[in-house]
Amino acid sequence: MQKELLSPAGDFETLKQAIHNGCDAIYIGGKKFGARKFAPNFDNEEIIQAIKYCHLYGVKIYVTVNTVIFDSEVEECLEYITFLHQNGVDAVIMQDMGMISLVRKVLPNLEIHASTQAHTHNGNQIKLLEKLGVTRVVVAREMSLEEIKQLDTTLEIEAFIHGALCVCYSGQCLFSKLLLDRSGNRGECAGICRLPFTLLEDGQEVKTNGKYLLSTKELNTTNHIKELLESNITSFKIEGRMKSPATIGFITKLYRMLIDHYQKKEEPVLTDSEQEKLMLLFNRGFTEGYLFNQSGKNLMNITSPNHIGVPIGNVIDVNKKKIRIQLEKKLSQGDGIRFSKEQLGMTVNYIYNQNHQLISNAIPGDVIELDNKIGILECGPVLKTVDAKLLEELENYQEKKISIFMKVVACIDKKFKIEVTDNQNTVVVEEDIIQQATGNGTSKERILEQLSKLGDTPFQLENCSLVVDKGIFIPISKINELRRKAISQLKEIRENKKANIIIQDKENIKPKNTDSEIKLTALVRNKEQLLACLEEKVDCIYVTDHSLYQEYANLDNVYLRLERVMNHYPQFHHKQLLIGEMGSSIYQTDNKIIGDYFLNVTNAYHVNYLRNCGFSSITLSIENTISEINSIVSKAGNENLEVLVYGTIEAMIMKYCPLKMLINQDKTPCNICRNGKKYELKDRNGEKYLLQQNQELTHVFYYKKHNLEKDIKQLLKIGIKRYRFDFLEEDSKQIHKILKNYKTLLSQTK
Repeated sequence: MQKELLSPAGDFETLKQAIHNGCDAIYIGGKKFGARKFAPNFDNEEIIQAIKYCHLYGVKIYVTVNTVIFDSEVEECLEYITFLHQNGVDAVIMQDMGMISLVRKVLPNLEIHASTQAHTHNGNQIKLLEKLGVTRVVVAREMSLEEIKQLDTTLEIEAFIHGALCVCYSGQCLFSKLLLDRSGNRGECAGICRLPFTLLEDGQEVKTNGKYLLSTKELNTTNHIKELLESNITSFKIEGRMKSPATIGFITKLYRMLIDHYQKKEEPVLTDSEQEKLMLLFNRGFTEGYLFNQSGKNLMNITSPNHIGVPIGNVIDVNKKKIRIQLEKKLSQGDGIRFSKEQLGMTVNYIYNQNHQLISNAIPGDVIELDNKIGILECGPVLKTVDAKLLEELENYQEKKISIFMKVVACIDKKFKIEVTDNQNTVVVEEDIIQQATGNGTSKERILEQLSKLGDTPFQLENCSLVVDKGIFIPISKINELRRKAISQLKEIRENKKANIIIQDKENIKPKNTDSEIKLTALVRNKEQLLACLEEKVDCIYVTDHSLYQEYANLDNVYLRLERVMNHYPQFHHKQLLIGEMGSSIYQTDNKIIGDYFLNVTNAYHVNYLRNCGFSSITLSIENTISEINSIVSKAGNENLEVLVYGTIEAMIMKYCPLKMLINQDKTPCNICRNGKKYELKDRNGEKYLLQQNQELTHVFYYKKHNLEKDIKQLLKIGIKRYRFDFLEEDSKQIHKILKNYKTLLSQTK
């Protein structure tokens, strides 16, 4: 199986660095619809140039269209993807299942890769993607290599091997949206997981050795390249569309080197110097991630959410003017350093030796002084976060060359002919320019010399076969002219490689408007809540507790809510299920299934897709505005569309357990979550987020209630008939009050 090294690029300079340092493919984002909105990204003209540049060097290019697409954006998004296809992009990376379904029908020859944002973490969902015609899946970062190896699929598998990790399952995080109205599903993530939090136990602060309780280390699998290459993973993905060109260039270079060593049957290991450079460029501490079964302290860095650099020495004395440092590693002017005790940093402008003389560099063992321009007060470790000379070295990379081969025929009474090939494309140029020499003729050596002058072109002549008559004369200017013409044509062919393009008509969704009566649905977590909902005659009651569900499963209006992370599938027959991940749609064959709001349904095509998958009802994403809901209903109809109008929203779902790491110190077994105590995270503003454990998953609940009381009139006017409530800690009395209030609102606005 051909393996691919896939690098990110947030701008054109990073793209060049990645290509010339050895990647096989690049992924970039445009100005819209990409999951890294705040990277520089590429406008449409830059995308065209990027495609040409990648293809010139034989590198594939994928463009991210991996956000959820609102209904009002469908036409614009489809137009954009068509533009990408027409200009030769090798694949688009997508999240939205409705848009994937639409694009597969309109652009059947366009390759689609399912983004990690699609939350693909099991084989069942992969089977759905196969049916859709997706060619590759980017698996969830939470999957281990062993789990990936067990996948039975015809799809190419892509996995992250280096870079930043999300603590929440990708595509399942609403924290940034809820707190700052910056949606992670729209590429606007504000990095809430990198902010400080306090852990509370029954309202009391739990002492921890750091405050960044949700901040992960950087993924680094350089020590496992052999295992990765021997697995069923096709594409090895580096994260980092917001990282610097030098960082991406160097990371690409290291993995290229390791892969090449393995393929040459050499030991794929990094030197100490290479490892240190990697740490200097960017690290939050390194982890091998869930890919290699890391957890707890091996996964998280709760002391710093930022680049921590490399230890280079210690402050041994400090006053208002000077900082005295004993060095363990070299330091140069222009380097960046951080004093870890006070978390303060600065750029080194002046270095003084022990004789108070200015020097430009200092070596291990030296005692030096720096100006105390940031006012540090304490002695302690010093870290280097920027190495100026390393950056300068990495910025001066060598551009790769494309090997070409030539055949030349120069015979009397024939045209002078040059054939150029790169072993995939062949160009032939010829002209009637050969004359009988009257003096010294044009030798074979002179012709070869001129053909080898490829200058600043991306090509290098690997071999040339020449058939040249003696006693001929060819003007040197003509040889040069034909060489330039042949090279120009070959360059143009490589740059403009495009797949066969077929554009078909978009399907028309038939609106289904069958719902006429108002129905209430509610999610409950205990028996008291369930009984209250039964008393209020709630039409559908979703139960999170399996044993409680079994007690009431004989009732027509009681459903079991399945987890939104499923790694195994129990047998269910003739049951009623609320599902939050697409693998569970297998249950539609002999069960009634309803889609939860975690399926991120934001457009009519997604509604249509889920209806075709057998969903009897669909809860729309909480990210939809009233206007977007109206747009969906106008196209798809109101049949069994459900809107969450009240409840506590799950901001995150994590494989990581803060309780096990911070309280139980990563010991196994761990039963902290069963001790009956209440655990919360408290942010800088004093807001509290409830933590709950279920099936080795951590749920983080938003502090503020979601409440659409003021929008009921508009929702009714739009045609919504199903109104959803999510109860968390509400007691029976509160539930009765909430439901009666909404019933009154719904009856008054009919």
